[in-house]
Amino acid sequence: MSRGTARRLGGRVAAVVGGGSGMGRSISLRLADEGAAVYVADLSDEAARAVVSEIERAGGAAYARKVDATDTEALRSFYGDIDAAHGRLHVLHHQVGMPGAGGIDVSVQDFDRAIDVNVKSAFYVATLGYELVKKADGAGSISMTASTAALVGSPFSPLYSMTKGALTSFTRALALFAAPDRVRVNVICPGPVDTPMLPTFFGRDPGANMQDLMSEFIGLVPLGRPASPEEIAGVVAFLASDDAGFVTGVTIPIDGGLTAR
Repeated sequence: MSRGTARRLGGRVAAVVGGGSGMGRSISLRLADEGAAVYVADLSDEAARAVVSEIERAGGAAYARKVDATDTEALRSFYGDIDAAHGRLHVLHHQVGMPGAGGIDVSVQDFDRAIDVNVKSAFYVATLGYELVKKADGAGSISMTASTAALVGSPFSPLYSMTKGALTSFTRALALFAAPDRVRVNVICPGPVDTPMLPTFFGRDPGANMQDLMSEFIGLVPLGRPASPEEIAGVVAFLASDDAGFVTGVTIPIDGGLTAR
């Protein structure tokens, strides 16, 4: 296939919740490139189908599902489909998130929405899919995407830092819970990533110059650039593979050295 990567996930089944665009799209493509049959779940049915078409054109196997990750019944139905078709799930990745409202003058509606999208979805994607991953006979991996804002404070949105920070402690706890079942759980914390979502993290205050704020923030990255979505996908693929068979409960910054300062 396209990148000629080692097919570390041959014969395995993967699900990427939030897999229709940006980092999720690249993760779906990479897992398929490494041999997994990938369920691409997204709030946008059109986006999920587009990613599945890319995978199929490259010779891989994939299935599109429209799923609202904040809807527990929709998640149960999604996992029920996978269970009926495969009886197990080897790789489960949560790639659902949104920027929090800027500043500290946050409406209850904006607060509740950020909690639903960034925290509730991660908890139920992982826990409702857990029994399927447990059936992978020691080859099960659950991973989530947080942010460097989980590790250092976001000057733009304390709410975003709070919601993403929750995923790092949840990962540690779930990894301990899951260890007797030989299920691994890890979380990645990307810095700035070159996707269409990146500009939405800046310029939320009236009169703010978005481009200046973006340039200033990227200038703090020691490697001097944002990550590509493919670089994020490579780390998720590693965590999903047997190469990471003794890696669980960890938080991995993918940030060009940003949190090393």
